[in-house]
Amino acid sequence: MGKPPTLTFSHVGIWVTDLEAMRRFYTGVLGFVETDRGPIGDTELVFLSQATSDHHQLVLAKGRPHDAGFTTVNQISYKLDSLETLKAVYADIVDKPVKELVQISHGNAWSIYFKDPEGNRIELFVDTPWYTPQPCREPLDLTKPVEQIRKETEAYCRSRPRFASREAWQGELGAKIAAR
Repeated sequence: MGKPPTLTFSHVGIWVTDLEAMRRFYTGVLGFVETDRGPIGDTELVFLSQATSDHHQLVLAKGRPHDAGFTTVNQISYKLDSLETLKAVYADIVDKPVKELVQISHGNAWSIYFKDPEGNRIELFVDTPWYTPQPCREPLDLTKPVEQIRKETEAYCRSRPRFASREAWQGELGAKIAAR
């Protein structure tokens, strides 16, 4: 095959038990829009998007057994444009029907996590300007002012080994990718 192709993530599909409840959650809580729906064989699909460039970013597929016991999805993550947006979303989402809402600083990202009605973990996050080795999990309080959150995160990242700016880390990663 030669050099591996460059892949860009496009969308995710998840099996669901209650298609309508999940559609309402993703449209009502996260603001997705239904772009299409219909059957394919014995499975009913609902396609959801927030971007005019993507027919779907999420596909809900009916057919998950009621007695599955747990979800095999570790998390579905969505990137936001700024810490200010993450703070606003957090302030809004605390009043929504979400389960297990938590705030976490990973040093390289600020995140909120919660579960959808069928237990799939959702992450909404924003990249920080810093790199710190992962995994990293520190407390985050999105009710604090933006500048305070930035200062606390930078201080924490600088205290860890291998601290770097995001830009420097991206340069190192770019060299690794080019060398593959």
